[in-house]
Amino acid sequence: MSDKKQIKSESSSIQRVPTGIPGFDELCSGGILRNRSYLLSGTAGAGKTIFGLQYLYNGITKYGENGIYIATEERPEQVRENVKQFGWDFEALEEEGKLAILDACSTKIGIPSHEKYVDVRPFDMRSMLDQIIAIQEDIDAKRALVDGTTSIGFYLGDPAKIRVELLKLSTTLEILGLTSLLTCEIIDENNASRFGVETFVTEGTIVLYYKRKETVRVRSVEIFKMRGSTHSQSVHPYEITTNGITVHPKEEVYLD
Repeated sequence: MSDKKQIKSESSSIQRVPTGIPGFDELCSGGILRNRSYLLSGTAGAGKTIFGLQYLYNGITKYGENGIYIATEERPEQVRENVKQFGWDFEALEEEGKLAILDACSTKIGIPSHEKYVDVRPFDMRSMLDQIIAIQEDIDAKRALVDGTTSIGFYLGDPAKIRVELLKLSTTLEILGLTSLLTCEIIDENNASRFGVETFVTEGTIVLYYKRKETVRVRSVEIFKMRGSTHSQSVHPYEITTNGITVHPKEEVYLD
């Protein structure tokens, strides 16, 4: 097979998963790659959780792909209440068996949980993965959101351990046939990850910025890395509306 024919064959075999987030899929040729894991980084207030939950919600309601939400930093009841502002009824989706929420937060902070799916230990990657495997079998999920990797990193402490454990997580999600987003809180917008290793265990990195310019804060998104796919090299503005996140792909933001 000639090089040109091989490139064409490989290109045609790529399957993309649309996020359904208005404007974002235009930045990456129609969506992220199927069965891959992506890091979603940003400072506090950037909208990482909203982006990830919108990805799950759109997957279920627009594309018929069930989803798993692994909540490590926020209690599920808070999440269900918060997303109502966007018109997203997570409880109904759970009752229909289309969405499953794994409570990996309550035990960590020492309070009881009445959720259907609970990670019963403060943190154990093997336990979490067993839960995810069981849930995927229960609802035949195709998408997942791990919110977030930062709390896992603080628990593990050592960057070498963080890299190994997050690699286990991202690889398992991919083997299960899940196209996943893993959120990461950053404090320095010059770095795409908190511990310096997260970008190496995922197939791509999406960074959400929330920078102050004079008297206002401006939100913008950059696809920092996306292996195996063409994508925009620019930084684009987005806003959080009553319907969720909307990206403006025709506009650019110039960061200081």
